[in-house]
Amino acid sequence: MLKAHHRSRGFVLDCRSQFSCLAALCKALWLLKVAAIIYVSAGLVFSASLFGQSPPNVVLIVSDDQAYGDYSFMGHPHIKTPNIDRLAAESLTFRRGYVPSSLCCPSLATILTGRYPHQHKITSNDPPLVPGLQGKAYQESEMFLAGRQRMNDHMAQVPTLPRILKEHGYLTMQTGKFWQGHFSNGGFTHGMTRGDRHGDDGLSIGRQTLKPIEDFIDMATTEKQPWMVWYAPLLPHDPHNPPAKYLDRMRPLAPSETIAKYWAMVEWFDATVGELMQSVESRGLSQNTIFVYVTDNGWIQDPEKPRYAPKSKQSPYEGGVRTPMMIRWPGQIQPTDSPEFAHSIDIVPTLLTALKIPQPAELPGIDLLDDAARKDRKVVFGECFTHNANDLDDPKANLRWRWAVRGQWKLIVPNQAIERDAKNELYDLVADPLETKNLVLTHPEIELDLLSQLDAWWK
Repeated sequence: MLKAHHRSRGFVLDCRSQFSCLAALCKALWLLKVAAIIYVSAGLVFSASLFGQSPPNVVLIVSDDQAYGDYSFMGHPHIKTPNIDRLAAESLTFRRGYVPSSLCCPSLATILTGRYPHQHKITSNDPPLVPGLQGKAYQESEMFLAGRQRMNDHMAQVPTLPRILKEHGYLTMQTGKFWQGHFSNGGFTHGMTRGDRHGDDGLSIGRQTLKPIEDFIDMATTEKQPWMVWYAPLLPHDPHNPPAKYLDRMRPLAPSETIAKYWAMVEWFDATVGELMQSVESRGLSQNTIFVYVTDNGWIQDPEKPRYAPKSKQSPYEGGVRTPMMIRWPGQIQPTDSPEFAHSIDIVPTLLTALKIPQPAELPGIDLLDDAARKDRKVVFGECFTHNANDLDDPKANLRWRWAVRGQWKLIVPNQAIERDAKNELYDLVADPLETKNLVLTHPEIELDLLSQLDAWWK
């Protein structure tokens, strides 16, 4: 009995030991799981110690079809833009900013990807034309829809700013213009656009309401996650149907009704920018939010017709590709009026550097917060393409012009396969800001020098 008792007691002790080991093992596995979760979370959500507070939020404001001089801070004699003026005064501001292309779709794709159109391959607004089809019949055709999907696929093949931010714990909201189908195609976690060409439901933002943005900010704040807002309203883009209070003020000042309507649209857009800034400030988020401002492309209003005038939209001239650019981050970025160039290819690398997020390989832009990089840049480049692509996979087949700006000089080089009778154009932007006097014949050495730089960039 005694021996049996000792044996049974030993059995109990062995069991206890085994259970103890098993419990220890389970606890170890649980701790490993917790550690793994913490590790993964650290990769998705910034450590507050990197910034001394929660990660910065981002508001990206994209004006739509607005000339670079159509702001009061840029010297327009009649248009008043107090809210954008304030943003400029509180920002690192570039009066000589550029976008590569003077078409909405490729320009917006560049802002989102940090790449030139020939790199992300979204060069045009629409797919190739379909013989015999126009308007709604064309846009509902199988070839058009397949072409749009191909353009969407191009965006899916390169990293986008929203997609990168999402990988690092950000919630991202698309509103306004977005051409590449459903907002998720751009990497946004939230959005308004479901798939139509211009942006369907997203186009109500600004013109009708800012509530979707306010609701998104409140939701992200409640969930304690950093956020980004893409505010690209259809403003001051046509239809030029401004509220009466803006149009009534402009009618006595403008030389024609079409210009009065366009000027009024600019003031309406400025008012929405003020509302958006106030929405962020009233929530106590201003100090930890980076605002970036750019225009997708320029616009010069035709004085007689409800359309754009020459040398603006769809052109390589300053009226088509130049824009002011601003970056505001209170307490982090010193407000400065910079004389250097800025380019929309710089937005992605600038923001990722500021947010301490690794950049995708081979981005062509610079960090605009790096003084040395800004001063080292001597020339900026761009490219304009056909409105409807000839070939959705070959950017060269759609190229109309390449251009380069260095100091006061601007060179425009046509693709003679498309612009058959066009010649190279060289302008002194200081002496001739409206680009009316082609100086190729009087300054051939400058033309050849700029052409060699343009060719090297293109290759």
